[in-house]
Amino acid sequence: MISDKLILDACCGPRMFYFNKRHPNVLYQDIRVEEKGYIPIRPSCEVQPDIVMDFRKMSHPDKSFKMVVFDPPHLITGGENGWIRKKYGILNKQTWREDIGQGFKECWRVLEDYGTLVFKWNEESIAIKEVLALFPVQPILGHPTARSGKTKWCIFIKIPEVTYLLM
Repeated sequence: MISDKLILDACCGPRMFYFNKRHPNVLYQDIRVEEKGYIPIRPSCEVQPDIVMDFRKMSHPDKSFKMVVFDPPHLITGGENGWIRKKYGILNKQTWREDIGQGFKECWRVLEDYGTLVFKWNEESIAIKEVLALFPVQPILGHPTARSGKTKWCIFIKIPEVTYLLM
Protein backbone atom coordinates (compact mmCIF):
# COMPACT_ATOMS: atom_id res chain seq x y z
CA MET A 1 0.00 0.00 0.00
CA ILE A 2 1.20 3.48 -0.82
CA SER A 3 0.15 4.69 2.65
CA ASP A 4 2.89 2.48 4.15
CA LYS A 5 5.53 4.30 2.11
CA LEU A 6 6.97 6.92 4.45
CA ILE A 7 10.20 7.32 2.49
CA LEU A 8 10.70 8.16 -1.17
CA ASP A 9 13.90 7.25 -2.97
CA ALA A 10 13.46 9.52 -6.00
CA CYS A 11 16.14 7.83 -8.14
CA CYS A 12 16.84 4.47 -6.52
CA GLY A 13 19.03 2.87 -9.19
CA PRO A 14 20.20 -0.54 -7.96
CA ARG A 15 19.60 0.41 -4.28
CA MET A 16 23.32 0.05 -3.53
CA PHE A 17 23.46 1.69 -0.09
CA TYR A 18 20.40 -0.02 1.43
CA PHE A 19 20.79 -2.69 4.10
CA ASN A 20 17.31 -3.92 3.14
CA LYS A 21 16.86 -3.40 -0.60
CA ARG A 22 13.14 -4.12 -0.26
CA HIS A 23 12.31 -2.10 2.85
CA PRO A 24 8.51 -2.02 3.18
CA ASN A 25 8.38 1.69 4.07
CA VAL A 26 10.39 2.91 1.06
CA LEU A 27 8.89 3.75 -2.31
CA TYR A 28 11.69 3.01 -4.79
CA GLN A 29 11.38 5.22 -7.86
CA ASP A 30 13.54 5.61 -10.96
CA ILE A 31 13.14 6.78 -14.54
CA ARG A 32 14.61 3.56 -15.89
CA VAL A 33 14.64 -0.23 -15.56
CA GLU A 34 17.70 -2.47 -16.04
CA GLU A 35 17.37 -6.26 -15.95
CA LYS A 36 19.81 -8.49 -14.06
CA GLY A 37 23.06 -9.19 -15.85
CA TYR A 38 23.88 -5.73 -17.21
CA ILE A 39 27.06 -5.65 -15.09
CA PRO A 40 29.22 -8.68 -15.93
CA ILE A 41 31.05 -8.65 -12.58
CA ARG A 42 27.75 -8.27 -10.64
CA PRO A 43 25.22 -10.46 -12.45
CA SER A 44 22.53 -10.02 -9.77
CA CYS A 45 22.59 -6.19 -9.96
CA GLU A 46 19.38 -4.71 -11.35
CA VAL A 47 17.38 -1.47 -11.48
CA GLN A 48 13.79 -2.43 -10.65
CA PRO A 49 11.88 0.51 -9.16
CA ASP A 50 8.45 0.14 -7.60
CA ILE A 51 7.36 3.03 -9.81
CA VAL A 52 8.90 4.42 -13.00
CA MET A 53 8.89 8.21 -12.74
CA ASP A 54 11.12 11.18 -13.52
CA PHE A 55 12.42 12.96 -10.40
CA ARG A 56 12.04 16.30 -12.20
CA LYS A 57 8.25 15.93 -12.53
CA MET A 58 6.67 13.69 -9.91
CA SER A 59 2.95 13.02 -9.56
CA HIS A 60 3.09 12.48 -5.78
CA PRO A 61 0.98 14.91 -3.73
CA ASP A 62 2.66 17.76 -1.84
CA LYS A 63 4.09 16.82 1.56
CA SER A 64 3.50 13.09 1.13
CA PHE A 65 6.77 11.66 2.55
CA LYS A 66 8.55 11.98 5.90
CA MET A 67 11.93 11.40 4.23
CA VAL A 68 13.17 11.77 0.67
CA VAL A 69 16.42 10.27 -0.61
CA PHE A 70 17.82 12.15 -3.62
CA ASP A 71 20.80 10.39 -5.21
CA PRO A 72 20.62 11.63 -8.82
CA PRO A 73 23.01 10.70 -11.62
CA HIS A 74 26.26 12.61 -11.25
CA LEU A 75 28.25 11.75 -14.39
CA ILE A 76 28.13 13.82 -17.57
CA THR A 77 30.12 11.38 -19.70
CA GLY A 78 29.86 7.66 -20.24
CA GLY A 79 29.67 5.07 -22.98
CA GLU A 80 26.27 4.78 -24.62
CA ASN A 81 25.91 1.13 -23.56
CA GLY A 82 28.41 1.11 -20.69
CA TRP A 83 27.55 -0.54 -17.39
CA ILE A 84 28.40 2.60 -15.38
CA ARG A 85 25.78 4.54 -17.33
CA LYS A 86 23.27 1.73 -16.82
CA LYS A 87 24.04 1.47 -13.09
CA TYR A 88 24.01 5.18 -12.19
CA GLY A 89 22.37 6.98 -15.09
CA ILE A 90 23.90 10.03 -16.73
CA LEU A 91 23.29 13.77 -16.78
CA ASN A 92 22.73 15.83 -19.88
CA LYS A 93 25.78 18.11 -20.36
CA GLN A 94 23.61 21.04 -21.45
CA THR A 95 20.71 20.78 -18.98
CA TRP A 96 22.18 19.22 -15.82
CA ARG A 97 21.83 22.43 -13.79
CA GLU A 98 18.13 22.77 -14.59
CA ASP A 99 17.55 19.02 -14.15
CA ILE A 100 19.19 18.80 -10.70
CA GLY A 101 17.64 22.10 -9.56
CA GLN A 102 14.16 20.97 -10.64
CA GLY A 103 14.75 17.56 -9.06
CA PHE A 104 15.58 19.16 -5.71
CA LYS A 105 12.52 21.40 -5.95
CA GLU A 106 10.28 18.38 -6.60
CA CYS A 107 11.85 16.37 -3.76
CA TRP A 108 11.31 19.36 -1.45
CA ARG A 109 7.70 19.69 -2.58
CA VAL A 110 6.80 16.08 -1.72
CA LEU A 111 8.64 16.24 1.64
CA GLU A 112 6.53 16.88 4.75
CA ASP A 113 7.25 19.88 6.97
CA TYR A 114 10.07 18.99 9.38
CA GLY A 115 10.93 16.06 7.14
CA THR A 116 14.45 15.03 6.18
CA LEU A 117 15.95 15.12 2.70
CA VAL A 118 19.09 13.01 2.24
CA PHE A 119 21.17 14.14 -0.75
CA LYS A 120 24.09 12.09 -2.09
CA TRP A 121 26.49 13.40 -4.72
CA ASN A 122 29.75 12.24 -6.26
CA GLU A 123 32.18 14.90 -7.50
CA GLU A 124 33.67 12.83 -10.33
CA SER A 125 32.27 15.25 -12.95
CA ILE A 126 30.86 18.24 -11.02
CA ALA A 127 31.91 19.76 -7.68
CA ILE A 128 29.31 19.71 -4.91
CA LYS A 129 29.78 23.45 -4.47
CA GLU A 130 28.30 23.96 -7.97
CA VAL A 131 25.36 21.68 -7.17
CA LEU A 132 24.51 23.15 -3.76
CA ALA A 133 24.48 26.61 -5.37
CA LEU A 134 21.44 25.43 -7.36
CA PHE A 135 19.39 24.79 -4.22
CA PRO A 136 17.44 27.57 -2.48
CA VAL A 137 18.20 26.11 0.97
CA GLN A 138 21.46 24.82 2.37
CA PRO A 139 22.04 21.50 4.13
CA ILE A 140 22.14 21.24 7.91
CA LEU A 141 25.17 18.96 7.73
CA GLY A 142 27.24 16.88 5.35
CA HIS A 143 30.07 14.41 5.20
CA PRO A 144 32.47 13.03 2.56
CA THR A 145 32.86 9.27 2.19
CA ALA A 146 35.16 6.82 0.43
CA ARG A 147 38.93 7.02 0.31
CA SER A 148 38.87 9.71 -2.35
CA GLY A 149 36.31 11.80 -0.45
CA LYS A 150 34.48 12.47 -3.74
CA THR A 151 31.14 11.15 -2.51
CA LYS A 152 29.29 13.67 -0.34
CA TRP A 153 26.24 13.11 1.84
CA CYS A 154 24.12 16.12 2.82
CA ILE A 155 21.12 16.32 5.14
CA PHE A 156 18.41 18.95 4.75
CA ILE A 157 15.52 19.57 7.17
CA LYS A 158 12.36 21.14 5.77
CA ILE A 159 11.63 23.92 8.23
CA PRO A 160 8.39 25.64 7.11
CA GLU A 161 9.70 29.20 7.58
CA VAL A 162 12.40 28.46 5.00
CA THR A 163 10.02 26.94 2.47
CA TYR A 164 9.05 30.33 1.06
CA LEU A 165 12.49 30.45 -0.59
CA LEU A 166 11.35 27.82 -3.09
CA MET A 167 8.40 29.83 -4.31
